[in-house]
Amino acid sequence: MRRLFFLLFLLLASPAFASGLLDNRPSATLGAASLSNNADFLPVHEAFKLSLVQADAQTLKLRFVATDGYYLYRHRFHFRTEPADIALGTPNIPKGEAKHDEFFGDVEVYHGVLDIEIPRTDARAFTLLVGYQGCADKGLCYPPETERLSIDGEAAAAGTALPAGSEQGWSWKSLLLFFLAGVGLTFTPCVLPMLPILSGVVLRGQVGGLRGLALSLAYVLPMAASFAVLGALMGLFGAGLNLQARLQSAWVLVPFALFFVVFALAMFGLFELKLPQALSNRLNNVANHTRGGSLLGAAVLGVLSSLLVSPCVSAPLAGALLYISASGDAVGGALKLFALGLGMGAPLLLIATGGAAWLPKSGPWLNTVKNAIGVLLLGLAIGLLSRVLPGPATMLLVGFLAAGVALFLGALEFVVKAPRQRLAQLLGLALLMYGLACWYGALNGQGDPLRPLPAPVTASANSPAAATSAAWQTVTTPAALDAALAEAKAAGQPVLLDWYADWCISCKVIEREVLNAPQVQGQLHAFRLLRFDITESSAEQRSLLDRYQLFGPPALLFFAANGSEMTTDRVVGEINAGEFAQILTRVRGKLGL
Repeated sequence: MRRLFFLLFLLLASPAFASGLLDNRPSATLGAASLSNNADFLPVHEAFKLSLVQADAQTLKLRFVATDGYYLYRHRFHFRTEPADIALGTPNIPKGEAKHDEFFGDVEVYHGVLDIEIPRTDARAFTLLVGYQGCADKGLCYPPETERLSIDGEAAAAGTALPAGSEQGWSWKSLLLFFLAGVGLTFTPCVLPMLPILSGVVLRGQVGGLRGLALSLAYVLPMAASFAVLGALMGLFGAGLNLQARLQSAWVLVPFALFFVVFALAMFGLFELKLPQALSNRLNNVANHTRGGSLLGAAVLGVLSSLLVSPCVSAPLAGALLYISASGDAVGGALKLFALGLGMGAPLLLIATGGAAWLPKSGPWLNTVKNAIGVLLLGLAIGLLSRVLPGPATMLLVGFLAAGVALFLGALEFVVKAPRQRLAQLLGLALLMYGLACWYGALNGQGDPLRPLPAPVTASANSPAAATSAAWQTVTTPAALDAALAEAKAAGQPVLLDWYADWCISCKVIEREVLNAPQVQGQLHAFRLLRFDITESSAEQRSLLDRYQLFGPPALLFFAANGSEMTTDRVVGEINAGEFAQILTRVRGKLGL
């Protein structure tokens, strides 16, 4: 059981978890996995939600909400009016997250909530045409999109897009993560030893049966509801300040990151975070005079315990509140902290139903859990700083964090150790190697902690692999594609169809690193190679996306010699050369090639 909770916290402290919470900047090479269909991607209007939140005589305020895992390009925004003689002022678009791409150079992108203000100089009613483009972190790029908003004259009214409060800032995945974090917070040296005392006060010996369950629920639900109120208030506070938009600034990101560092130091035991002594004494007096064993008494104790959180809980809770205030989502913040409270109360429910024997015993391992939470908070701080720091600088910080944890685990302590300590040392050595890889990658200009080492040198323009790329036939219209497919069918040739666009970063990655890879090149001769270029994103081209049930490039489709698509083998989004070579082998086997 102890190992289970230790592994749980190692999982929570991983960079993937931290980047999911903070919507870290995307990488064109992330999520390189084989996707057989569009199930892993949202339609464009669900991935990017546009609403008109203000329209008065002077200003139009638009709000974009990019779903987790999706981002918008700053340079792809454009605004037009119908009729065209209605002029607008220069849009005020906040500074975005810096992103360097080897194909497109330095660009700015936006995750989460983005507010754009447009000065209005004409009181007449008109239609606002809003153009934008975004991508998914997994590698799919959507074609440029245009939405129409009806703007009333004089008296402002919301347009035809989604209403301002309709965006959903939470998901079942995020609620589950907060619930698991709440369970994990229970297994700290300040909390777990208090569970028997707490259960004695709340239950008064009434363990088991409906009465014990009712008393524990009377304690847990008000505690979780109190946390939910805090989450809602912080969400409203963040929405009022528009922190999500302001978080593009280093003046906000750096202090936030420093807060997380302070919280981490508190978890490492350098100091304690507590309520002011006077307030703490008053709340303790109320708690001491509250009788347990009754539903009302248990409810009062639940509310008070949410205010009298221990030092082990205060730092992570403060970090969660800080994160929620940045999201600006009151409903999502309330639900997330409610889930956190339920997780913290789950062990008490287990005790109340007679399952105390399932809980692990106290011991030194609790300090390991506490330190793991501190590491997670440091990872969140680095995730925040990564939005304003260059990629190599972020890699250096990740390397220092990994190396620090490695030294703490005794990676360089070559003395006689117990078997369990040897396993910890082995993990430390792995982290130390990862830290060294991050430092090496940073010195070579790398910026992705999940791929710290530079990619191997690819074939030059004069190599056989590059020469083979000339075998691709590029078409730009549905009619030309239909004709090419019909010609291949008549000749009895199977087809590999590549969906491509100049504005698609992942398409460039696939073209250079996948289709030119030796293990892929050796198998392409079995197919007729077609490339549909959707760079112009005309209405005619977009209709072809609908016909093939695609959201955008990149995509790789296979057609048998009889002209039918092999839908179970299609690839949507980014993929690496090794995985695509395996798919090619499987498809060739099906076709008998």
